[in-house]
Amino acid sequence: MPTKLNEVREAAGRVMMVGLSGTALSELERAWLKLIRPTGIILFRRNIETIPQTVALLREASRIIDRPTLRCVDMEGGMVDRLRDVLTPMPSPARVFATRDPQMFYRHGKLIGKAAHMAGFNATLAPVVDLALPNSAGVMKTRVVSALPHEVRQYALTFLEGLETEEVFGCAKHFPGLGGGIVDSHLTMPVIDRKWADLWNEDLAPFRSLARRVPITMVAHAAYPLVTRNHTPASLSPHWIQKILRKRVGFRGLVLSDDMEMGGVLSHCSMGEAVIHAIAAGTDVVEICHNPALILTAYEALIREAEQRVAFRRQLTAAARRVEEWARRWSLIQTQTLRSPTVAQIDKLRAQMAAFARECT
Repeated sequence: MPTKLNEVREAAGRVMMVGLSGTALSELERAWLKLIRPTGIILFRRNIETIPQTVALLREASRIIDRPTLRCVDMEGGMVDRLRDVLTPMPSPARVFATRDPQMFYRHGKLIGKAAHMAGFNATLAPVVDLALPNSAGVMKTRVVSALPHEVRQYALTFLEGLETEEVFGCAKHFPGLGGGIVDSHLTMPVIDRKWADLWNEDLAPFRSLARRVPITMVAHAAYPLVTRNHTPASLSPHWIQKILRKRVGFRGLVLSDDMEMGGVLSHCSMGEAVIHAIAAGTDVVEICHNPALILTAYEALIREAEQRVAFRRQLTAAARRVEEWARRWSLIQTQTLRSPTVAQIDKLRAQMAAFARECT
C-alpha cells in the first residue's frame, strides 16, 4: 500500500515539465529523472544536434520516466523554431498569415507537426494566439498574426488541424493575452492595463473560440491590475486560471505555466513560492526549462508544502489527477520505441519545408 509521502512525491512529479542540459543525458540527469518522473520533457536548440540524436535523447528520457510523457518543443516558425538548424527554417506565423490562404495555414501546422513528430516530439507549444497590438509589436514581432480576434482564430484553428494530422498536440498561448504588454516576460513581468471588457471581447476571444479544440493552454507571466486590482501574474492567479479560464471560458484541457524561470515570475517571488502558488491557483503542469537546481528546488518545495498543509496536498493531488485524466482523454501513450527516420525521409521533409517557405515569399 503506497504511503502518503509516496503519493505526494508521485503527484509532485506529475505536475512538472522539465528541460535538459545537453544533447545526451548526464548521469545526474538520469538520476533525477528517475526520482522525479516528470509528466513532460521540453527540448531547446542546445539539446538538438541531429534528428537521430534527438530521437535517441527523447527515447532514453521517456524510458527512464516510465510513464506516458509529453515530449515538447517550441515550434512556431520564424523567431521560435528549435529545429531550424537540423531541418530547414520554417516561415513565421505572420509571414504565413500574410498569404491570406487558409490552406497555407493548414500546411504550416502540418509541416511543423511532421517535423516535430519526426524528431520524436508529441507536442509543440504553438500556436501563439496573442493579438498583434501596437504595445507589444517590439516584443512579439512576427510571432503574432493579427489584431483582429476572428483572424487569429482562423489561423490558429487551421494550424491546429494541420498539427493533428501528424498526431502532435498544440498549445494556445499566452493566456489571457500578451498583446497589450510592452516588455518581454522572459525578462520582467508585463503589467497590462487593459479593461475587462476589452480583454473579454478581444484578447480572450481566440482562447474562447479554441477552448474545446486545443488540448493545452499556456498561462502568461503578466499582471492585469485593472481586472484583478493587484499585480499577481496570471500564472499564479486563481482568478485567471479557475474563475476565467476554467469556469467562464470553459477550458477542460491541460493548463501549463510558461517557463517558471522567466523574469516575469521570478521578479515576483522565488521558484519554490512560484510553483506552490501556481499549483494552488489551478495550474496542472509547471514548466522549468533550464536549471536542474531549480527543478529540484521546485520538486522539493511541492513535497514540503504538501507535507505541511493538508489543503495544498489536496490541490497538488487534484492537479496530478487532472494530468492523468487528460493523458487518458487525449490518448497520450507511453512510447519507448521511438524510431529514428531514414536519411531519405529527412531529406524529403527538408525539401517540402523549403518549398513551402518559398511559397510564402
